Amino acid sequence: MVSEEEFDAAYAQIRQRGIEHYADPHRKQPGTINHNDGGRGVYFMDPAGHAMELITVPYGGWTS
Repeated sequence: MVSEEEFDAAYAQIRQRGIEHYADPHRKQPGTINHNDGGRGVYFMDPAGHAMELITVPYGGWTS
């Protein structure tokens, strides 16, 4: 999980470098992010071909 500021910086780099990215892990929603659980998330492949994910809110959202 990353902060909102870290997400912004990382997502800017993903876009500037032209890295294919998706809103979902099944790569059905290219070029966008998701807003699951009240946060933001993005999926992409690292240079070695490993699937990577950035999220700003844990799965299931924040608990009180």
